[in-house]
Amino acid sequence: MNRRDVFDHRQVRRAFSRAAGSYSAAAELQREVESRLFESLEYLGEQQPTSILDLGSGPGTAAVALRQRWPKARVVAVDLALPMLRRVAPKRGWNPLQRPIDRVCADARALPLADDSVDLIFSNLCLQWVEDLDSLFAGFRRVLRPGGLLLCSTFGPGTLHELRAAFAEADEAAHVSPFAGISEFGDALMRAGFRDPVLDRDVDLHRHADMADLMRGLREIGATNALAARRRALTGRGRFAAARDAYEQWRDADGLLPATWETITAMAWAPAHGQPIREGGEDVARFPAAGIPVRRRRG
Repeated sequence: MNRRDVFDHRQVRRAFSRAAGSYSAAAELQREVESRLFESLEYLGEQQPTSILDLGSGPGTAAVALRQRWPKARVVAVDLALPMLRRVAPKRGWNPLQRPIDRVCADARALPLADDSVDLIFSNLCLQWVEDLDSLFAGFRRVLRPGGLLLCSTFGPGTLHELRAAFAEADEAAHVSPFAGISEFGDALMRAGFRDPVLDRDVDLHRHADMADLMRGLREIGATNALAARRRALTGRGRFAAARDAYEQWRDADGLLPATWETITAMAWAPAHGQPIREGGEDVARFPAAGIPVRRRRG
């Protein structure tokens, strides 16, 4: 799959900017995946990161929690959408003498950070909007100090497969993003030189009254169609009705429509300076994704 130039990144920015006011109330899955990532922070042991990046921070729930966990560290919230960053606010009980969270409006593909300046990159459900994983992870390796930790999540190819199939029966235009698989994600980490990657995947099943309810929820979190090849006009009533009817084949015994979300979580360590990305023109290793079990959750 050629993943270059898949997205219209101006549309990604617009969609998340519009969703800034509704995101926090609607982002149930995002909060659940965020909590899973936080469990992996235990692998840092007694390490005390001094510089932390919350990439794709949204309204900053992770940034605030990271600040509370490590009050002496510098925490930088980075997001493509400025309205999201304006909502990064401390919780009640915040000590005004604590160091504030820095907010930077920037693109994950071109981080405006110095080399070797970050101990921890935390990124929850942001990376699915980036096509070129090799370039992305090379940027992460650049800003991470040797031994720094990358902790991230993204959506896998099983995400919203029902919606993708329903629209495919109604319209030749693409409506759902292509998502990188776990092996593609793991291989890109290895090519970038990251060491000891640990990847996992979960399948969450959320259920909705109808397709319109699902689409409304996607808009509220900014996950609208931002494909560069998308149809620029609004989806016509006829095509939407055809997709709605096609979706009905999945209606379950409880009278609800399922929406599948496959999430991939990854943890990897930045290598020492001078450690090669490749040896003899070959990948140092490939990521063995076939043996990873899938945890299935119903929402």
